[in-house]
Amino acid sequence: MNHKLFNRTAICASLAGASLMVSSAAFSAQMLSIADSYHNLGANNTRSTTPNGGTPPNHSNDTAEICVFCHTPHGGDNTAAVPIWNRKLNDPTSYTRYSSLGTSTFDATEAPIGSVTIACLSCHDGTQAIDSVINAPGSGGYNANGARIGNNFVGADQTNGQLATGIVQNLGTDLSNDHPVSMQYAGGGVSVSTPTGPSRDLDFVAGGTQTHPRGFTLNSEAAPANGSLTRLWWIERNDLSLNNGGRDRTDIILYSRDETSVPGGEQPFVECGSCHDPHNVDNPTFLRVSNGIPQSLQADFPDAVDPTYGSALCLTCHTK
Repeated sequence: MNHKLFNRTAICASLAGASLMVSSAAFSAQMLSIADSYHNLGANNTRSTTPNGGTPPNHSNDTAEICVFCHTPHGGDNTAAVPIWNRKLNDPTSYTRYSSLGTSTFDATEAPIGSVTIACLSCHDGTQAIDSVINAPGSGGYNANGARIGNNFVGADQTNGQLATGIVQNLGTDLSNDHPVSMQYAGGGVSVSTPTGPSRDLDFVAGGTQTHPRGFTLNSEAAPANGSLTRLWWIERNDLSLNNGGRDRTDIILYSRDETSVPGGEQPFVECGSCHDPHNVDNPTFLRVSNGIPQSLQADFPDAVDPTYGSALCLTCHTK
């Protein structure tokens, strides 16, 4: 993989991006940076269509800024551990979780929706306008009630500034039909006291006696001393890694949480950002690792991983 483009993004990769539907008609040019991607919601959006193939692309004519739709230098929502978040974070209990299905194959325990997942859902659950930010760019963008003055958001896949229903970008608040998030990795068993397992489910990397046939490993290291958590976890991919032996954005990131609702103390959780990096423009749907791209998209993603096997992202964790 050519990492030249991958390294150009200067923003931290700790955030997560939720799934986006991709069609070959949706891409008109190679994405070189966040400015060229669907996560640029400013007036200079260069996309010709939405990720769903509609026109015009989702954007606001009110500002050419890019970062403001997610981040603010001052006064962000600090109810969850997401960086200076410029959007209201919703109630974690408002979501229907995957465990509601009662499937016998799901042996992890879910925590309340949180970590970086709650940040992704502040756009992708479709409950609030995409330009409904806490701090508008410049000054005078909001009235005394916090309502935007001159709401000028356009796009074929949104209605009144909100993502339209029936498209994958709008996950809704019912997450039971999506990959589970805010759940223990590998069914639990990995924690500060057992940082590399064994885990309860042997069908995952570091699942005890089961090992990944391609050599992927569950890694752990001490967290920086300036926070409340003590360990960091990730799935190391030596075939792609920018930093073998250390956590980087090409690895599968697991998010440390210490939830009283989940047994085991501080441990790694799977969140939206485990699979998606909202600043990664090398792979379709902002994936950390490409699952393989069709020929029709190779002109738009020339630096995307072209694995020798399909479902490369899925098979990094799942030893199938």
